[in-house]
Amino acid sequence: MKLNNMTKEELENASYDDLAYIILKEKGKKMKTADIFKMICDKLELSENAYMEQIGEFFTMLSTEKRFIQLEKGYWDLKENHKSEVDLDEIEDEEEIEEETEETTDMDSDMEEDIYLDETKDVDDDTEEDDLQDLVILDEENDSDL
Repeated sequence: MKLNNMTKEELENASYDDLAYIILKEKGKKMKTADIFKMICDKLELSENAYMEQIGEFFTMLSTEKRFIQLEKGYWDLKENHKSEVDLDEIEDEEEIEEETEETTDMDSDMEEDIYLDETKDVDDDTEEDDLQDLVILDEENDSDL
């Protein structure tokens, strides 16, 4: 259905989101929120005051309606015009990079653990030597005194 072919009654009974959909479909290009709503207000012969009072609600409607997609710099378009293309080779490359990163991280953490364990062994060895300083050695000759 074309916007220019709609009767005044059809326009008044249509919701803003349906009118926005028709406008974007006819234009075939992205548009700013204010421009879309201005066209709707012009078609419905709404006053500038009505435009100012309802532009926020119109923006909220666009944000929540699944048929529309917000683009950069305040532009809106129909979601159906923006199908996402998935590059499987790119995804595989990203997965390989992630795996390599995980392997490197695992190796780094293993090395850190080994260094930590080696340091702990040195500390334990020092502690044993300190304990031996208090040890008294008895001869067989002194053994009879006990």
